[in-house]
Order: sequence, then structure tokens, then C-alpha cells
Amino acid sequence: MTMDDPRVAENLAELSRILAQVSDLELMESFLRCLLTPAETADIAGRWALVKALNLKHPQREIAKDLGISLCKITRGSRELKKPGSAFRRLLDVLNGDPAAREP
Repeated sequence: MTMDDPRVAENLAELSRILAQVSDLELMESFLRCLLTPAETADIAGRWALVKALNLKHPQREIAKDLGISLCKITRGSRELKKPGSAFRRLLDVLNGDPAAREP
């Protein structure tokens, strides 16, 4: 599939609905490890680590060196984090225990 294939949006929406209902953390992690290749798993974990590091105001060059990722990915993450209504910001708020972050 390519990004413009309507099935991409359809399947992503379906997965999002399912994952939003899963409260079993072991099931969630197991599912992600089954769904993704080891390289994709490491890439996603690295991207989440960079978002958390940006949130903690770590310098971008330090993040790049520490996580072994490009400044381009870090810049993209920084831009996404700064957007109004950022999903990154909302998930960070959920991570930090803010119950209001779960509201749309």
C-alpha cells in the first residue's frame, strides 16, 4: 500500500480504535512486537525517546548523539511537538498523569 491508498486511513483508524480500548499493557507490547519488525520497533522506540528528550529541553545535538538519530528526525519531532493540539504533547501529558490529556 501507498500513503494515498484509502485502505491506509481505514486500517489506521481501525487499529487506533482497537488500541484505544486495550488496557492490557503486556498484550499491547506483544502486539506491537508482532506487528513491527525489530528495526521498526527500535525506530519507533527511538522516536518516542527523542520526543521525551525534547520535552525535557535537551539540546538537539545531544539527543542525536545519545540516540544515534539524525538531526532531521529531531527537527521534525520538535516541529510536531510545538504544533497546537499536538498529539505528542497530549501523549506526554497522559504519560505524566494528566487526566485532562485524554479528552479530545
